[in-house]
Amino acid sequence: MSRPGAWLAVVVAHVALGVLNVALAGGLRFTEYIEGSGSNKALEIFNDTGGSVDLSTCQVRCYFNGSSSPGLTTALSGTLADGEVFVIAHGAADDDILAVADQTVTGSWFNGDDAVALVRSGVLLDVVGQIGFDPGVAWGVGGITTADHTLRRRSRVTAGDADGSDAFDPAIEWQGLTEDTFSGLGTYPDPEVVAKALAIPQIQGAGHVSPVAGMLVETTGTVTAVDSHGFYLQDPVGDRDPATSDGLFVFTASAPGVVAGNAVRVVGVVGEFQPGGAGSQNLSVTELAEPDVTVLRAVGEFPAPVVVGVAGTLCPTEVIDDDGFSDFDPASDGIDFFETLEGMRVLIRGALAVSARNGFGEIVTVSNGGRAATHLNARSGLTLTAADSNPERIQVQLDEQLTPGFDPAVSTGDSLGDVVGVVSYSFGNYEVLATQPFVVKHAGLQPETAEPVPAPVPGDAQLSIAAFNVHNLDPKLESFALVGSAADIDDDVGSGFFDRLGAQIAGALRSPDILCLEEVQDNDGAEKTAETDASLTYATLIAAIVAAGGPDYAYRDVAPLNGSSGGQPGGNIRVGFLFQPSRVSLDEGSLQPITDGDLRDGNAFQGSRLPLAADFMFRGRKLTVIGNHFASKSGSTPLFGLVQPPINGSVAKRVAQAQVVHDHVAELLAADPAANVIVLGDLNEFSYNEPLAVLKGLPVQILANLTETLPEVERYSFVFDGNAQSLDHILVSRPLARLATYDIVHVNAEFQVQASDHDPVLARVVFRPVCQPDLGHAGPGGVRLAVCGDPLAPSGTASVALSGLPAGAAGVLLVGLTSAPRAARGGTLVPATLIGCLPLHDADRDGLVSFPLPGDLAAEPIALVVQFVCQDARLPPHGAGFSNAVELRFQGW
Repeated sequence: MSRPGAWLAVVVAHVALGVLNVALAGGLRFTEYIEGSGSNKALEIFNDTGGSVDLSTCQVRCYFNGSSSPGLTTALSGTLADGEVFVIAHGAADDDILAVADQTVTGSWFNGDDAVALVRSGVLLDVVGQIGFDPGVAWGVGGITTADHTLRRRSRVTAGDADGSDAFDPAIEWQGLTEDTFSGLGTYPDPEVVAKALAIPQIQGAGHVSPVAGMLVETTGTVTAVDSHGFYLQDPVGDRDPATSDGLFVFTASAPGVVAGNAVRVVGVVGEFQPGGAGSQNLSVTELAEPDVTVLRAVGEFPAPVVVGVAGTLCPTEVIDDDGFSDFDPASDGIDFFETLEGMRVLIRGALAVSARNGFGEIVTVSNGGRAATHLNARSGLTLTAADSNPERIQVQLDEQLTPGFDPAVSTGDSLGDVVGVVSYSFGNYEVLATQPFVVKHAGLQPETAEPVPAPVPGDAQLSIAAFNVHNLDPKLESFALVGSAADIDDDVGSGFFDRLGAQIAGALRSPDILCLEEVQDNDGAEKTAETDASLTYATLIAAIVAAGGPDYAYRDVAPLNGSSGGQPGGNIRVGFLFQPSRVSLDEGSLQPITDGDLRDGNAFQGSRLPLAADFMFRGRKLTVIGNHFASKSGSTPLFGLVQPPINGSVAKRVAQAQVVHDHVAELLAADPAANVIVLGDLNEFSYNEPLAVLKGLPVQILANLTETLPEVERYSFVFDGNAQSLDHILVSRPLARLATYDIVHVNAEFQVQASDHDPVLARVVFRPVCQPDLGHAGPGGVRLAVCGDPLAPSGTASVALSGLPAGAAGVLLVGLTSAPRAARGGTLVPATLIGCLPLHDADRDGLVSFPLPGDLAAEPIALVVQFVCQDARLPPHGAGFSNAVELRFQGW
């Protein structure tokens, strides 16, 4: 998102505060909050109503651990004169607190994660915290937090926070003081704090949180970039310590009255702003708030940018964090490395785009054309692996405020040259805000097309099957009155998504025989109605495929119960199948969703898509296909976030879903060990994580993941934050694994213009006939016999071919069973146990005979031997010719 959007929460908070102060200027409000050691807890209440207040009409309510209902209500007593303060404290607090207390409480009181509210006559006047939300430990970070700290209301704040449900960031209105600071309790406003003169590196410190957070400071520097609500300030000389940043952000809330290049002095309060609030688990950004800015010179000494790259400062390439922030180590931890550059000018040398530019103006790059990057794939993407989260990724942010009118198109592999900007942080990523345009050199990366189908084999025995997440596809331009928000309105038809998908399926995927689709929405899309049918969605897509030169597919799905499948509200996304009736047939009775049969530990598919199973017949072979769309990664924390190691959101739910599908497959294989099973779809998980291991089988694998047949750097179907990663998979039962080839067809994820945010995955299973071994018992004459049989099961067929016959020859094919073939009659072989014979005739006199041999002749698990004997006048004295002999063994044996 653009820079203004990244800071929208705090801008709105400041604006909302200003409006509130106009409407409710004056009143009762908290002015000091103490949550110290032991029972050192106190609240200071200030009366600014213009008259005395009968406190018997007032209460202090505590909302524990994110509850929406008060767990403790304390009635106040006495009268509070205008301009005076009232202190309520815990009765076991230190004497310094009790000396100024007007009322005490006993027993358990609030902690740092509990919201505390001031209520008068049932009306909320003020709150510390957010009612109904549990922040974990506390609200705020660094020195401005509700746990083990004192908070003192800034004197500019003239009204309480009467909205207990809004996000709470104490840095906006409160000064943070160290634990067990009681010096200001009982008086308000408190004496003004004298600003302490500090250089910017001293304010930043060597760490992720300023060592002087909450302090009023004075500093100087050069303005390096100006945004709509603040500016970046950098010490032009710095302290030459690579562990401390020389820059920071000055938050002005509105357009600042400075320009880039100004030398300024700033007096302000050091804060740690957390984009997205406490629930986001984002890192905080050191800033100066409530600034008093003085321009010292119109043009200051503009600091040279730090070069990020091989010839400058090189980012770690494998580890983001390996110590849970216990050790600040920029040389080895990427998250610490970027913290040392926070707020500073940098130059990314030879920036290579490893992602397309997204809708928020973000382009993820690596320096020096990827020269030092690890796991750079053949298409210039950066592949995520189990051991490497690619900390060398550098997100470039385009901001209309900083580079007005600069709007380049960028796809993966494009070169951006040298990119100059300032380092910031937002939405879980460090980023470089470009401060000047750069020149894009397009690499011309092209969408892939699946490899051509190999030359036909006998029986046309090649099956192609694909999975494709079609990204909330629906044929309806939604009505604003029927959706949750304007963001839920789209026009997939008018925007060309159906046409692009149709072309990709018919062209890039070469019209697979079976296609599993995920995120198919109902006919009215995100509209919140009773509609669940998706027939129009399928019909519109099939028509687009036909228009692109593809086949007229049939479709099948099982519509979900309204609102049960998660995803976009109203959309009723589901898994469905397209298939070519001329190539495969569907057993209609087999179509069924797979549900969690054991609800004692909860429903694995609650609020998620049900897998869809169906039996397809292909050239006499049954294949059970199970389409899936596992639970999303909702709840994941950012790779460059406050929680290290990051949380893999909803992984337990995906493990449970994988277990249900695995158990279903296990039942199929227990009933028929030779069953052909294909499990595919958007599994929302990487191949090396637990859900995929459970799905394959632990400790005994019953499914093989075809993703793992690709080189590690080629395993990706989705790009997120510049990491190419594998979310979509095709798994097959083990007998199919050695017959299958696999391809991830890159048509979307790497490009700025997409039909979906996922690439489709494609498997081809080639039921290739295998020629059986010649036993080497060649008889007299030149007759050769070859048998090619179905490699899958005894119920298949074999093709018998004889060559070198006398023109018009007639003879008999001998078929026998034996466990010990042996030579007889002068080196020829005659089956010891003859079970049948078949007369043959070279009717067209070309010396060749061929015909199918049913594999079910081999009903017993021993060798099936065939040999041909014919009349051959060229072989005196008997005139009989024996062909070579061939032994048939089928894979199922």
